[in-house]
Amino acid sequence: MAKKKLIHFKENLLFPHLFQPSYNDLFSGFSLRAGWGKEFFKNDHPIVVELGCGKGEYTVGLATKYPHRNFIGIDWKGSRLWRGSKTVSEECLGNVGFVRAMIDHVEQIFAPAEISEIWITFPDPQVKKERLRLTSPVFLAKYQNILNPGGIIHLKTDDHFFYNYTLDVIKNQGHKLLWATDDLYLSGTTDDVVSIQTYYEKRWLDMGKKICYLRFELTTK
Repeated sequence: MAKKKLIHFKENLLFPHLFQPSYNDLFSGFSLRAGWGKEFFKNDHPIVVELGCGKGEYTVGLATKYPHRNFIGIDWKGSRLWRGSKTVSEECLGNVGFVRAMIDHVEQIFAPAEISEIWITFPDPQVKKERLRLTSPVFLAKYQNILNPGGIIHLKTDDHFFYNYTLDVIKNQGHKLLWATDDLYLSGTTDDVVSIQTYYEKRWLDMGKKICYLRFELTTK
């Protein structure tokens, strides 16, 4: 397993659509910040970001379905990003990029109003550390700085604690809840949120777990 990871890490260095900026790169001025559309994608299509993208199932799935939108997956683990990056190469997808970085650093990766949507798929609920939850007020403040006005955040999770916590944050901070369900596959919806399933989601469904989903819009300060 370790040998395979080393091979994947070496291959990651060859993918032109996978970026692995160092801490200094990010905080001294990441070259693509404010330039993702013009310099990397070379168009002005909306940019959608998947945070904690893992193997990139949502990033790649949405990019395949929507060729006139751009998609960027962010994750810290290079071994996971290898799978998504490999798929992008194999399928010659020109509207996908990946960044190996901590989600805390999204404001160093993207400029204000550079992003149109954010997907958060099956994050760690961080039961003991609220500040680390990807829908905590700390993180929502970061997202507010990179989203377009009216930009949408999607959350998909198997963890009811995290789902209910996020509903409370949305209510307490006065954000606009657009839709929510604590049992996605009995909700009757047929949109992207059910048509694409991550590796972890399939595992949870096989275990009989219910999947929660919500989407919301951040209010302006």
